[in-house]
Amino acid sequence: MQYFDCDKIQYEGTSSKNPLAFKHYNANELIDGKSMKDHLRFAAPYWHVMRNELADPFGAGTAQMPWDDGTNSTENALARVDVFFEFLEKIGIDYYCWHDRDIAPELNDLGASNAALDAVVAKLKQKQKETGVQLLWGTACLFSHPRYSQGGATSPNAQVYAYAAAQVKKALECTKELDGLGYTFWGGREGYATLLNTNMKRELDHLGAFLHMAVDHAKKIGFDGPFYIEPKPREPSTHQYDSDSAACLNFLREYGLMDHFKLNIETNHATLAGHTMEHELTVCTNANMLGSIDANRGDELIGWDTDQFPTDIYLATQVMLVVLEMGGLTTGGLNFDAKRRRESHEPIDLMHAHIGGMDAFARGLKIASAIRNDGRMAEFVQARYSTFDKDIGAKIEAGEVSFEDLEKYALDNPEPIVGSGRQERMENLLNEFI
Repeated sequence: MQYFDCDKIQYEGTSSKNPLAFKHYNANELIDGKSMKDHLRFAAPYWHVMRNELADPFGAGTAQMPWDDGTNSTENALARVDVFFEFLEKIGIDYYCWHDRDIAPELNDLGASNAALDAVVAKLKQKQKETGVQLLWGTACLFSHPRYSQGGATSPNAQVYAYAAAQVKKALECTKELDGLGYTFWGGREGYATLLNTNMKRELDHLGAFLHMAVDHAKKIGFDGPFYIEPKPREPSTHQYDSDSAACLNFLREYGLMDHFKLNIETNHATLAGHTMEHELTVCTNANMLGSIDANRGDELIGWDTDQFPTDIYLATQVMLVVLEMGGLTTGGLNFDAKRRRESHEPIDLMHAHIGGMDAFARGLKIASAIRNDGRMAEFVQARYSTFDKDIGAKIEAGEVSFEDLEKYALDNPEPIVGSGRQERMENLLNEFI
């Protein structure tokens, strides 16, 4: 049975009026000697495509999921796999991501849950072999079950901590079994609601030890893909320890984990932290720590994580400028951690949503490449810092001067003349390409 009423989505170009066609994403088109498909490395999230019922705190789910019988059974989970791979084939996405509890049910005990997971992983492995689709990353869901209401790796309860470790151990092994390219940690409950009842130092120490154990187990089973931490400042916790890129980098340095982790940056999480996506990506790339991207956007009028599809061309361009500057994505990719609006509840809306996101990033890639090849923006930035390329500036960057030296220089030279930052000119230049 086919659940998506369409043929495989094709590239038809900008003149096409077909809503079920790509206008900009041409998978094999070469950009700077590399195909769009390889530049963008699109991935689909199992949780949104297969499991999101489009419910909210004010009403029941609206999503039509005719493939789902409504049970929490392993049989139902196995049936979803075929539907998911139908979706991937028709949309033309080569990677996917999952949480353990998305792909398989949580049953009455850990052993039963693990057995269900093994059954689904076996089918996923079969489908990967048949299609060539790859697992971009796996992860364990340590935030939805009531046992994790006060955290997993930061829980005040040692029994919960042990359960979380066992769950991550299994998810890592499943990721390895599926030849996953990476593994993600998102600490939705790793934080606090109030410091009145929290020993922050103890919780962070526990989290650091937890991640070291994960590193050790990965080595033991031969999993050599990168680990990713995904920053988010809050929601569901009042404060999450992985609040933004800078906080994550500080944590990784403090606990000796920099060699084993990179970051998975999500747009809506960046804006919740009071940053732009460009800022968060730049902080990562400055430290050579950008691993992967969750591509979405947030509603700037709403103060929570809305996970909307990324159709903003300016945003996509800014993301791709940073990605191209770092030399492109390697083990990571662009995962559409995005959901349809509650009103867009028919299965075909999943196609429309992903077409929009894929076209937006295709445009962003082309525009970013054109800006870089044009060179004017880079030339201006280089010129803006040109006083550091010679004389006293070069000595500053080489670490060859003291405060006394700089004081003497300031006394011996006239008042500095600072050139314009030309923000408006740069914005106009960007618009030339968009």
